[in-house]
Amino acid sequence: MSYLTATTLDQALTTLAAGPVSIIAGGTDWFPARGDHPVTGDLLDITRLPELRGISQTDQGWRIGAATTWTDIIRADLPAAFDGLKLAAREVGSIQIQNAGTIAGNLCNASPAADGVPPLLTLNAEVELCSANGSRVLPLSQFLQGVRQTDRAQNELVTAIHIPAPPADSHSSFVKLGARKYLVISICMVAVLAKIESGRLTDIRIAIGAASPVAQRLTALEDQLRGSALGNVENRITADLVQTLSPITDARASADYRLAASATLVRRAVMRALKGAL
Repeated sequence: MSYLTATTLDQALTTLAAGPVSIIAGGTDWFPARGDHPVTGDLLDITRLPELRGISQTDQGWRIGAATTWTDIIRADLPAAFDGLKLAAREVGSIQIQNAGTIAGNLCNASPAADGVPPLLTLNAEVELCSANGSRVLPLSQFLQGVRQTDRAQNELVTAIHIPAPPADSHSSFVKLGARKYLVISICMVAVLAKIESGRLTDIRIAIGAASPVAQRLTALEDQLRGSALGNVENRITADLVQTLSPITDARASADYRLAASATLVRRAVMRALKGAL
């Protein structure tokens, strides 16, 4: 086994092109997943690549470097539409994990319970991948293909997350259900982005995680709520609109419990987003 440290993006991409290697950023998911098994194969540490760090505003919206930590996101000066992402960032393990864990690592780990995914889905996030042969950008919903499965090729590196400019004056929320308050893997979590104009909900995006193999947008519910007068929103969030979910039964909760809890969590997240938008 070799532990390789890249100092430039070109060096990292050349190393990836040369053969199989595991990519390490914060390593907060990768190393625990090994359990008692010895580490085999080569590791490529990209943590200190300057091209992969930081949050910046662009002509199209925002760019978050792949190795940006959750603490970086919590501390960043971002519009209210990112509040849900910041709330999710505070739920990613302990403060020590938030200091080391990266946004791209959370996505590449592709856990159904990844806290960062639902708020990024409501922000219409896109994933930038680079290789020695070029680069491509695809929606986060296409990048995540299943439990621990992504569209990243072996010779590709996630270099950034791109977020189109959110609707002006939109607000967001994030609600997580777990067996305890802190340091817990989600039973279910919901992110919402909402915009209010003239007493009506003119735009809404709702994403739910840990209730299906891949976090997803609840587009049918969004269509049901969009355009509603504020006084009618809560009553229009009905349990039948989350019945398309396919949660699993595991040590944290049964599938039936997750399904029953989903409607309540969605209602709570929507109302919190509306409160912030008023």
